[in-house]
Amino acid sequence: MPAANHNYSIRLIAIDLDGTLLGDDGRVSTRNLAALYAAQAHGIQLAIATGRRHSFAMRVLRPLGLDDNSILISSNGTVTRTLGASTSQPSAAPIPSRLLARTHLPHATALWLCEAIRGEGDEDFRNAFVLTFDRTQPDGEDSRGALVVERLDHLTASISRWMAANEPYLVQVQPIERALADASDPPIQAMLCGTLERMARAEARLLEHHGITVSGHASECSGTPSIAVSSRRVGGNNSHIPNEHNHFLTLHRTEYAARDLAILDILPAGCSKGAALMTLAHARGIDAAQILAIGDNWNDVSMLQAAGRAVLMDNAPEDLKAIARASGWQLARSNRDDGLADAIESALEFGVHT
Repeated sequence: MPAANHNYSIRLIAIDLDGTLLGDDGRVSTRNLAALYAAQAHGIQLAIATGRRHSFAMRVLRPLGLDDNSILISSNGTVTRTLGASTSQPSAAPIPSRLLARTHLPHATALWLCEAIRGEGDEDFRNAFVLTFDRTQPDGEDSRGALVVERLDHLTASISRWMAANEPYLVQVQPIERALADASDPPIQAMLCGTLERMARAEARLLEHHGITVSGHASECSGTPSIAVSSRRVGGNNSHIPNEHNHFLTLHRTEYAARDLAILDILPAGCSKGAALMTLAHARGIDAAQILAIGDNWNDVSMLQAAGRAVLMDNAPEDLKAIARASGWQLARSNRDDGLADAIESALEFGVHT
């Protein structure tokens, strides 16, 4: 992480959504919202960085009344858009979201991935697999087909609330390769989800192949022991990947230990919240030392490492908190105790006018 330079003012605050901005009830507390408004009043750019896709995050964020030019980094860094805004007038059109950056999963890679996760019995991960397409309209909403699955039963058991909330956008296609028939419309990411143990096995399966790396695990953090499969490639199973140089992928894991749930997002190589954040900052002439990043999970590590000031929530996994201490990141109270507001208020007090 770049060393904090207190001669810089904070110009950009990057905030994770679930587990950071949102409480366990899925809502933004009054105090957290007041902190966002205060940051905006100081002229600070807000960027919400989430594993959710744009449409799913927008439903939570637009009712908050944030500036429509607030940034939404979605799908763990694959897509960056302005948030846009709804309108209080029924007859008025919403302020559209503007696409700033987007990276697709190469079509051939997506096809290969569908086969790579195939197996026998509990080692067949296709029942835990989702393909995501960026079919976001200017109003921020998606169309049906933005999410494609082959089977519903396992996913419904693992993430029932997510499946219900996303039903208007989800289609079932068997075999799932049929969803990739149009090579001109590749997905932006794929996802596997299930128990912590099963997703660890799925991750290990993918890491057998050259060019697939893990983002945001302890093994990436200098000076700390590895607690997960190495972020560098494992093995040399190159023969399974035709034209291997076109099949580079980055895995992002999010863990919810209390629910025995892990989500493994599979993104184009190099895509991460941190990479998207720094691309945004560069375009706006913002130095890393002028960025405050706040998160709570492994998929936030890249942006916490990139920012000049990093804050990790107390509800983060214990092994990630150990890395935070070793890295000199600030530890905030949990998302249940307005830890986000604490971090922003502190930045406003000490970071804006220095």
